[in-house]
Amino acid sequence: MSDFPFERLRRWPDVEAANLFAVDASDRLILDEAAAVLAAAGPAEVVVLEDHYGALTLATAAELGERLGAPAGIRVYQDALSGEHALARNATELAATVPGLADSYRQVALGAELFTGARVVLMQLPRSLAALDELAGAIVRFAAPDVTVVAGGRIKHMSVAMNEVLRRHFGEVAVSPARQKSRVLLATRPIGSMESGPPRSVVHEDLGLTVCAHGAAFAGTTIDIGTRYLLDFLDRMKPAATTAIDLGCGTGVLAAALAQRRPGLRVLATDQSQAAVASAAATMRANGVADRVRVLRDDALGSQPDASAELIVLNPPFHIGSSVHAGIALKLFEDSARVLRPGGELWTVWNTHLGYRSPLTRIVGQTHQVGRNTKFTVTVSTRR
Repeated sequence: MSDFPFERLRRWPDVEAANLFAVDASDRLILDEAAAVLAAAGPAEVVVLEDHYGALTLATAAELGERLGAPAGIRVYQDALSGEHALARNATELAATVPGLADSYRQVALGAELFTGARVVLMQLPRSLAALDELAGAIVRFAAPDVTVVAGGRIKHMSVAMNEVLRRHFGEVAVSPARQKSRVLLATRPIGSMESGPPRSVVHEDLGLTVCAHGAAFAGTTIDIGTRYLLDFLDRMKPAATTAIDLGCGTGVLAAALAQRRPGLRVLATDQSQAAVASAAATMRANGVADRVRVLRDDALGSQPDASAELIVLNPPFHIGSSVHAGIALKLFEDSARVLRPGGELWTVWNTHLGYRSPLTRIVGQTHQVGRNTKFTVTVSTRR
């Protein structure tokens, strides 16, 4: 696959910057380590998990398409909606010059349809051990008995615990030599048929909330300290509002708490993560507010009309993948400004050292600090 034009891949619609890349050494190492099993794979026998921006899927599709003389039939699961969109855009951009990419893959939800009959699984390792455990368990339940999993990542983001997670599901786990600060885990011989575990749930009696979580959901069944701090301000948020949005909802803690505390409020909970959306939906059911909270998978607020929201609550991430970068927060601020009505409020909690007050004022409108503790600041920004 050395002739595949990796340099043409882009991250868009994810944040793009000089220090952020659409392909890295781990993509190339996964493909090289998988070469032998891919050479024996037939149509619809390859699954790709957590491809960042399309390098694994499209390079494999080109290789298989040329060998098979037909579309590869690759099934793909990406938790992040921005990853799905980037893959689709890259496939379209390259299709005219790279044979085999047309109709070469399809996105499939995590479950039996994704893995049935799969003999090769290529995976960018998730950061979360719980997410890896969920993916490995699903492979074992549904894939072919002779499936080979080629899972890789950057060494600085890998741990020995990942090997142990895979060994709970596979009889053999081999570790590749390191190359360009990347490594691959090769898993074969699935062990038995595992029962589906997720989502997990925990009752937080101090808050009167039950939190449900799939493996890849941020913070799992815990409540991160930023969200917990923002919960203290729910009653002060735009008291006359009848609708609200929990942007980047994660497991849906803020949305569920708003719906519980303010019965007249209808809430939209939105996140680009498949795991988050599934978790949030389960959280709403567990707390008896599913009739008043709609959960939606969206890239920021891309599907929401301009000037349509009275209240938005936000605990923005400050990582893009493994990189600390303000770009994702700025994107969320900009979408909030577009979707808020004049006079609408954006309530944000952020790590104080990030200094978001100035960009919030510039992008959204007048911004006041309403709370601050040893780590976090809570602000309210009023749309101009």
